[in-house]
Amino acid sequence: MTFSLVVRDGGRFGIAVSSSSPAVAARCAHLRPGVGAAASQNITDPTLGTGLLDRLAAHGDASRALAEVTGADGNAATIGYRQLTVLGRSGPGHAFSGPHTLGTHASATADGAVAAGNMLAGTHIPDVLLDTWFTTGGELEERLVAALRAALAAGGEEGPVHSAGLAVVADAGWRVTDLRVDWADDPVERLAGLVDVWLPQRDDYVRRGLDPASAPSYGVPGDL
Repeated sequence: MTFSLVVRDGGRFGIAVSSSSPAVAARCAHLRPGVGAAASQNITDPTLGTGLLDRLAAHGDASRALAEVTGADGNAATIGYRQLTVLGRSGPGHAFSGPHTLGTHASATADGAVAAGNMLAGTHIPDVLLDTWFTTGGELEERLVAALRAALAAGGEEGPVHSAGLAVVADAGWRVTDLRVDWADDPVERLAGLVDVWLPQRDDYVRRGLDPASAPSYGVPGDL
């Protein structure tokens, strides 16, 4: 039902996700500047993503954060239905797939990245996501899109996907990129089109937030 990729690039964190269900990024993508990123998927409980980031903020250890969230007494009755990934400021990503994870599921980890999915066409899909991330050039957002495209080309989910999204946090204090396609027959390609529109303007919008007096104009009538 969902496949995702969480990455670290210098001080930035990014996540890309796609699913057969609507609005997947609204539920599954969790990022916090200077702390890390996490995905909460498979019969999703979004509070688990927040919990992972809270634990990361407390001590910075992704493996420990995952163990604390999956082992919490309050999650005992439902954690078997969840699939989680988490990545901190250093080291590899970590993944958890409960025994009730749907369909063919798998995960793959590396230094600075983690991928996972459920109801997949094959267990190779997370490896495709990681391999593409590490071998593709360009902006972080472009590399995330390339990974989603490669995963789809390799089989993707068991059925068609209908939503996709990606988000990036840096040192600005907010998501410097936050793009979603909540329902479409070709969500990854539509997401790629949004990235093409957004990237040339991304840094200008950061400057408008941090230093509006020196930021470039919007280039619309009446704009100074």
